[in-house]
Amino acid sequence: MAERPNLVRRTAFPSSVSRAVATPLQPSVVYSSPDPDALDDQYEGRAKGYTYGREGHPNADVLAQMIDRLEGGEGGIVTGSGMSAVTATLLGLLSAGDHIVGGNQLYGRSLRMMTQDLPRWGITSTLVDPTDIAAMRAAITPATKLLLVEVVSNPTLRIADMEGIEALARDTGLILVVDNTFTTPYGFPAYTRGADVVIHSVTKLLAGHSDVTLGYVLARDPARRKAIYDTNVTLGLTASPWDCWMAERGLYTFDMRFERAQANAAALADMIGAHDAVEAVLYPGRPDHPDHNRAGALLDGQFGNMVSFRLKGGRAQANALTRAAPQLAFAPTLGDVGTTLSHPASSSHRALTPEGRAALGITEGFFRVSVGCEPIELLGRDFRAALDAAV
Repeated sequence: MAERPNLVRRTAFPSSVSRAVATPLQPSVVYSSPDPDALDDQYEGRAKGYTYGREGHPNADVLAQMIDRLEGGEGGIVTGSGMSAVTATLLGLLSAGDHIVGGNQLYGRSLRMMTQDLPRWGITSTLVDPTDIAAMRAAITPATKLLLVEVVSNPTLRIADMEGIEALARDTGLILVVDNTFTTPYGFPAYTRGADVVIHSVTKLLAGHSDVTLGYVLARDPARRKAIYDTNVTLGLTASPWDCWMAERGLYTFDMRFERAQANAAALADMIGAHDAVEAVLYPGRPDHPDHNRAGALLDGQFGNMVSFRLKGGRAQANALTRAAPQLAFAPTLGDVGTTLSHPASSSHRALTPEGRAALGITEGFFRVSVGCEPIELLGRDFRAALDAAV
């Protein structure tokens, strides 16, 4: 009987004098080194190489370098989700006994982590209005180590006093961490404007198609960068090569998607604001926004693709609105190429008491819209039908 061909031994990847135009997807979990000395060189930084997928892989590095260029830094770390980026940052930089001052309208899971999870590990938080520098300064204690803010709050779209916050961080020596997901580097270059650490949920606008789950962290100080990286690897918050490859594809059209969605948002906000069913519309580009002047100075006219509004009615009207527009995805996400609707009272902020939501202006009739790239005429028709049903 003839010996069977041995297919277990790996076939060498073909060499070529030309190179692939599209980045190859490399799903390998492990990488082979020639000998122990070469492995030492990799782990000790004398040679660049890959060892085990949880510790890094080529597709993550390609994506990180692309986002690095957007932020104006280098050495960014890609993680498995936006919340894993938050987790790796906070657990990597903080210890038991430390204290955080955070914005009071952060992403809902960030708020949960700060108020429910971190206290179990001896890390406490105080949440304050990031538009009020006096309140932020008053919240600082001798144990405070870090400030965590979003430039544009979720979901009420308030604009943080970033100039004041940056000055406060410099004066006190605190680590300034900015979650730049809403604004993106096009709206606010957080790293070049003084943030010590920048976080992104790549899942949202950067990838832009609701088909990947990824995060990103960029730290200015090499020691902090290593602490965040080590925490990410140890906790297994690793990004998959497939998601990184897909997010890279999304980034190639990011600038076009950003501009189209932003232009749509400005027009849609005016249309929504003129409808009889609406009590108030929130868009930083509108003169009636409470932080319009700050937004104009801080964001350089890049007011983004997020619009929020409050119906005159409550849950019944909210249900009527979503049912009248099934073509508008009612989903707790943002940044998709298509427009999505979110109802914070039943999704991102459902863990708050009704009184806590009311204090933020989040009623049962409050919606957040992540405006997409559809023709504005189509969006206008869809929203008019939806709002007509909510009168």
